[in-house]
Amino acid sequence: MLISLHRQSETLMSARTSAVGNSSRHPWSLMENMTEISQVITRFAPSPTGFLHIGGARTALFNWLFARHHNGQFLLRIEDTDRARSTQEAIDAILDGMSWLGLSHDGEAVYQSTRQQRHAEIADQLLREGKAYYCYCTPEELDEMRSAAREAGKPVRYNGLWRDRDPSEAPQDIPPVVRLKAPQTGETTIRDQVLGDITFANDQLDDLILLRSDGTPTYMLSVVVDDHDMGITHVIRGDDHLTNAARQAHIYGALGWDLPIFAHVPMILGPDGAKLSKRHGALGVGAYRDMGYLPEAMRNYLLRLGWSHGDDEIISTAQAIAWFTLENIGKSPARFDFAKLENLNGIYMRDAAPESLMPQVVATIAQIYGEHPDAAALSRLEHALPGLKERATNLVELAENAHYLFAERPLKPDEKAAKLLNQEACAHLQELADQLEALAEWTAQSTEDCIRAFIAQKELKLGKVAQPLRAALTGTTVSPGIFDVLVSLGKEESLARLRDQAA
Repeated sequence: MLISLHRQSETLMSARTSAVGNSSRHPWSLMENMTEISQVITRFAPSPTGFLHIGGARTALFNWLFARHHNGQFLLRIEDTDRARSTQEAIDAILDGMSWLGLSHDGEAVYQSTRQQRHAEIADQLLREGKAYYCYCTPEELDEMRSAAREAGKPVRYNGLWRDRDPSEAPQDIPPVVRLKAPQTGETTIRDQVLGDITFANDQLDDLILLRSDGTPTYMLSVVVDDHDMGITHVIRGDDHLTNAARQAHIYGALGWDLPIFAHVPMILGPDGAKLSKRHGALGVGAYRDMGYLPEAMRNYLLRLGWSHGDDEIISTAQAIAWFTLENIGKSPARFDFAKLENLNGIYMRDAAPESLMPQVVATIAQIYGEHPDAAALSRLEHALPGLKERATNLVELAENAHYLFAERPLKPDEKAAKLLNQEACAHLQELADQLEALAEWTAQSTEDCIRAFIAQKELKLGKVAQPLRAALTGTTVSPGIFDVLVSLGKEESLARLRDQAA
């Protein structure tokens, strides 16, 4: 739903300065002007043409942290003006991904497509004020301009053909676009909080289109109008938008609006320094959830992709909010590394309280095996979880390691486990089951004492009994400590499984 958009920034003292055209430049720094802003307002503005990818998730995180650090607002705008490519599925994936990461936005989401009338009104205002004009160039004429520019070794840009022509020359059969009358001389400087001052020659930035020939607004116009109306004080986004910032500054200047404070974050590369691709980890956030990563570990990892706080690597959400500043964002691209993410997630798994992990493990079990453990299996899982989480780096691995707790009897041992359950081993298991059954109490210590006494009695090595015992109880050759397995399964289930395999 569309929230009511008032010009919140009109209550703010002007803290945003632009250097557009030949405007004079003033000494300016973020910290000097932060005190003049009554409330920080950031936004995340994804286009719903695909999933919420890693770069977008990091952008959302940085905006969220900056707003929370300053007790400000973090807004969400769905930029769905590309109706042909925008899908509800993508919108749902974005909202779901943000929810999983714990990045709650303030107020209701703004859907840009519902604001097209407002965008068109601003374009009409610029036309009336002589700051925009109708352009009747045909596709063929635009192609000729591009070809001529390439042949002359010049930047490919619109040459201003209709900028100052008499409207009486307008053809009747060609629907026009509306173009901005951008500055043609001087420079535009974007005072960026990450990259520093970036200056563009205005003769390299052409008269951008505000309204298409069908009357729909372009991305450039919509973003400026929406950021203004939503009172956005800080635009934190990828550095692929840096040139867009210069173009958008021309629209702000034409309208007499203050520029927001810009912070353009360098891109994320693969570990080999190449553009991030699916093989590097350019997946939807939902894929990382399905792979068993914890949201708090993912937040920590995304935070460290391009932001630092001394030598700190493990950073809680509370610490991140307290410490986050734009000054600590690096100027160089970050590199995505699955091994580091896996290691970090393992640390969070080991530090997690079992009661907080339990619902996530159960959900992962249901996702993998299509079943929900019954009450008895849940009790076993609760008991075994402290040991299981020490040996796993993600929830999927933990759920797979926990499968023995709720597997149906008789277990079907895997290939390696089956080889251990030979005739001699099964005979030992039958005798051991009889001795274990006689125990008055069922604890890790009592079961260990019983098994060691059995090994001594039979003059066997520990492995000759422990390995088949693990295979019979879990169906695998890898598990938590065998005495912990016995306790987590319980006396009745443990004895039943041993006798199943010994029969």
